[in-house]
Amino acid sequence: MTTNPAFELVVRRHGTAVLRMCTALLGPGHDAQDAWSETFLAALRAYPSLATGANIEAWLITIARHKAIDILRASHPVPMETLPEMAVLPEGLGYTELIDSLHSLSPLQRKVIGYHYLLGLPYADIGTYLGGNAASLRRAAADGIKALRQKHRNPEETP
Repeated sequence: MTTNPAFELVVRRHGTAVLRMCTALLGPGHDAQDAWSETFLAALRAYPSLATGANIEAWLITIARHKAIDILRASHPVPMETLPEMAVLPEGLGYTELIDSLHSLSPLQRKVIGYHYLLGLPYADIGTYLGGNAASLRRAAADGIKALRQKHRNPEETP
């Protein structure tokens, strides 16, 4: 039975290729080094579930590309003509009630909503932490948000 090599060996073998990818997208400097580090942190979390015999370098390069894109997005905000409205809690709903409402959701819905809406992680990256694919995680978040909206809808609002 073959197994994947030790993670330390993976870093040694593929670290240079990952750094090249990060540097190609972000230029030399701390952003590329940050993307490299984030790539291997994400890979370390997901490595135990990686299929035996998978193309590890391609897998790491894909993670590196996503991490570099995340850094590019964060460092190059898109200008807007007007700022979006701040989310406002429904009238009569305090933070304690909101926390209680969150506990009515499934654990997966709570986690996905937290990772995406509070931490700003893309659904594809959340799968690294929770498992699942981006579509299923997006669905879990949408179902959770829908449940929260239904629970706290004002009676005057139309369904």
